[in-house]
Amino acid sequence: MSKRDRELDPIADDSDLDPNDPFPEPVDIEITEVFDLHTIPPRDVKRVVEEYLTLARAQGFRSVRIIHGKGIGVQRTMVHSILARTPFVTGWTDAPPEAGGLGATIVKLTVKERGSDQAELGEVF
Repeated sequence: MSKRDRELDPIADDSDLDPNDPFPEPVDIEITEVFDLHTIPPRDVKRVVEEYLTLARAQGFRSVRIIHGKGIGVQRTMVHSILARTPFVTGWTDAPPEAGGLGATIVKLTVKERGSDQAELGEVF
C-alpha cells in the first residue's frame, strides 16, 4: 500500500491491532431510558445488563425499558433473573404492546440519594 493510500485510509495500517481484540479501548455509550440487547452477544448480556442498570440508576432514571426480543424467551428469562437479584430494582413488568410487549421489560428502580449508598424505596408495580 502506498503512502498516499495509508493517508486516505487511517485504519489501513492495522499492524498494531490484536486480531482477537480489534477494539482494545472501551466504548462509551450514552445511557438512556431504553436499552436494546439485540446488539449484545448473548455471552455478555448478564454483565452488560447489570452495568446498564447501575449506570441508569446513578443517572437518576426511575424506570427503564430493556428490549430483549420475543424469540423463545431465553433472553427475557435471563433479564428477569438479573432483575430479581438486583437490590435496587423494585419491580418489573412486560412492556405495553406499543413499546415492545413480550419483547421488552419495563423496570422500576429505586432513587439513589446523592452522596449515599442508601436507596429511597420507590413504588412497586
